[in-house]
Amino acid sequence: MKKLAIFASGSGSNAQKIYKFFQKKPDVIIECVVVSNPGAGIIEKAKDWGCDIIQIQRDSFYSSENLTKKLKKTNIDLIILAGFLWLIPNHVLKGFPDKILNIHPSLLPKYGGKGMYGMNVHKAVFEAKEDKSGITIHTIDKEYDRGQILFQESVNIKECSSPEEIASAVLKSEHKNFAKVIEEYLYK
Repeated sequence: MKKLAIFASGSGSNAQKIYKFFQKKPDVIIECVVVSNPGAGIIEKAKDWGCDIIQIQRDSFYSSENLTKKLKKTNIDLIILAGFLWLIPNHVLKGFPDKILNIHPSLLPKYGGKGMYGMNVHKAVFEAKEDKSGITIHTIDKEYDRGQILFQESVNIKECSSPEEIASAVLKSEHKNFAKVIEEYLYK
């Protein structure tokens, strides 16, 4: 049995797609959802899944190793960042080396780094008048949007007339690909 922990901060649309994908795979479960925002929409979704919901505070996330110990104790195989906006602290990185995956809404290394998430990315892509954007799924390290690139998919955005249209096009690619890449990585 493979166990996933999903870290999220927002509505949880990617997390929902991951959950539905792995519902068809009896050897993979979502053990817990770690949430940094007490008002995040993912909380209601995760309640329906019957998994643990762990709400964290910024101070303790960085100053205490309690979360890492809890995840290790439950034998988490892979941590999935699905719209989680905080930099992962060293104790989590050391506890789960090469076992943390992130999805980014651009073709890294373009439009990555601190502050480059969600609509910030799509606005930057739109203002640069790019013809394409896309997604990058990667392992993480001590810096934002670094690590080994596992998968990229380009999205044609020539016809997009706003950052919101770019966001919608890119989100379709995220939903289509993230769970499949997670599964491949779990069994590599």
